[in-house]
Amino acid sequence: MTARLLFTNAGNAPSNNLARSLRTGDGPVFIVGCNDDQFALKKSDADRHYLVPPANHPEWAETLQWIAETECLDLIIPTVDSDVDDLSRARNRLGEYLFLPRASVVDICRDKYRLIELLRSNGIDAPASYPVKDMRHITGIFRQLGGKRPLWCRVRSGAGALGALPVRTPEHARGWIRYWKEMRGIPVTSFVLSEYLPGRDFGCQSLWKDGELVLIKTYERLSYLGMGSQPSQVSSVAALAKTVVEPKIVDTCVRAIRLLDAKASGVFSVDLKENTRGIPCITEINAGRFSSATNIFDLVGKHNMAKTFVRLARDLPVDIEDSYDAAPDWYMLRDLDGAPRIFHASDFSDNIMNAWQAAASRRGRLKAI
Repeated sequence: MTARLLFTNAGNAPSNNLARSLRTGDGPVFIVGCNDDQFALKKSDADRHYLVPPANHPEWAETLQWIAETECLDLIIPTVDSDVDDLSRARNRLGEYLFLPRASVVDICRDKYRLIELLRSNGIDAPASYPVKDMRHITGIFRQLGGKRPLWCRVRSGAGALGALPVRTPEHARGWIRYWKEMRGIPVTSFVLSEYLPGRDFGCQSLWKDGELVLIKTYERLSYLGMGSQPSQVSSVAALAKTVVEPKIVDTCVRAIRLLDAKASGVFSVDLKENTRGIPCITEINAGRFSSATNIFDLVGKHNMAKTFVRLARDLPVDIEDSYDAAPDWYMLRDLDGAPRIFHASDFSDNIMNAWQAAASRRGRLKAI
């Protein structure tokens, strides 16, 4: 039977990438998109579209319920963090259409500092971190984190490396935090300072049902979108990424999610970065939504993660023997104005001629004459 789905925030890149994954292979889907921005809806790849009130409007949940009933939907899928929060709070009205982690899990994952403290207190690798209580407190945090520099300054919530910057001195940190407070209205107490993690950058996405790990995949970010305009020169959004086989990362992520909820259900996207000793440390967990890079998990390997999610949400059987679906050396390229491109390492040189090498060879022949 055709799965009938509603995407929130339709028209953004994560929703269109998710639609691309779900339309691959067998198993038909009918996708309805909704957004409170009519211009964004014009970019949506959904089959049908609805304009809805903003999520903070008192009639937002009722409107989504009306769409779900009118379209005979099976499932509502959030595509950004704020939608996860809003849908989680609307479980009383929309619960039959949701496949989300528990509300308590969503809440703790939204606060990166609370999450990191929980992980570290239970022996799971995460960066040493301290909340900023006021501007005067910053010098003390630098002392507590020792002599290693830089430190990582960021906002405790949000996505896309919001408010993130490496800082070498308390003056750097104070200036950066003051700017965000004065220009963006973000309070000083929303910031956290952490040890800087200089190593490889990984993403891990997994599906769970009633505490059972069903499917998990891993990739490495090699470069980032908007590097030139990002003060930190990093982001959670990869321009170039590749699939990797990293059992240690899988072990770390599985332990963390089981700590959060022994009966975990839904999708969990985990970001990790290696410290100076090469140990991957969890920097954040996005509970309840797919990564914007989900195509690298869905279009590579034995199992399409997005389609598996829909089957789990609808209580349909899935046939997966090994939950770690590792398919190494697949690459994904993304840019602002195009769909992601996925290819294997063996395809790097397809339809590409090396003019530099050919010209050098020609120069060599001329010299020999």
